[in-house]
Amino acid sequence: MSRFKPFDTEPVPERALLVGVEYGRREWSLEDSMAELARLAETDGAEVVATLTQRLDTPVSKTFIGKGKAEELVSFVRNLNIDVVIFDDELSPSQQSNLEKIVGSPTKIIDRTALILDIFGTHAKTREGRLQVQLAQLQYVLPRLRGMWSHLVGEQTRGGIGSRFGQGESQLEIDRRLIRDKISMLQHELRDLEKRREVQSKLRWDSGIFSVSLAGYTNAGKSTLLNQLTNASVYAKDELFATLDPTTRKLKLGSGQEILVTDTVGFIRKLPHHLIEAFKS
Repeated sequence: MSRFKPFDTEPVPERALLVGVEYGRREWSLEDSMAELARLAETDGAEVVATLTQRLDTPVSKTFIGKGKAEELVSFVRNLNIDVVIFDDELSPSQQSNLEKIVGSPTKIIDRTALILDIFGTHAKTREGRLQVQLAQLQYVLPRLRGMWSHLVGEQTRGGIGSRFGQGESQLEIDRRLIRDKISMLQHELRDLEKRREVQSKLRWDSGIFSVSLAGYTNAGKSTLLNQLTNASVYAKDELFATLDPTTRKLKLGSGQEILVTDTVGFIRKLPHHLIEAFKS
């Protein structure tokens, strides 16, 4: 009967190590920020195995964390079989590249921004939402391309066989140009969609119907409230950023007056500025 033993096809969650640094003035405590990061990681399907924190006057320019803490990070990765290391703050391209070299393949090094973008990519359903996610992802990747091609560039500087083609740098420039062209195209499409939305907003304004927006922290229950008020069937789940695309439904008040109620994208404590810009529309 062992030949007919069923195979488990459910994806195995990645084992995640969370890293946070307390420095300077913070609007939120490190404890609260790390708790939110853990929720984000779990929303994205990861299993949080351990956390690593440090207090610094300022982040280290090369690796964000100190040398001793970096060595501790490597020990955690090897002893706990970590698949992905998630930093609570945004890493610079060079910091991410240096950390990847220290930790070694195949463990991934990502930051809060990359994690949120991954969640956004899963939850965006409308065309505009998907375009906004693609734009934000490309803007995030563009300055990190050099690190992605560093192994080829390294072959160039090493000399010997295979070092005279210049493939790494030329491919790097090609990728940069392609990404910039894609960013320009996405921005153009989003501007067109924004113009259409402005026309729709004006029509709603001219109709005299009041509009009400449900705003608040992600996973606060906005979608559930919209469903209860309007008998809508908007997706509602106990996870961060379950709602990424705004939804509007009509509600008839006791007086007979009708209003429009909109479920909006939830707030989060630490959202990088360029992500806010990408989704502010």
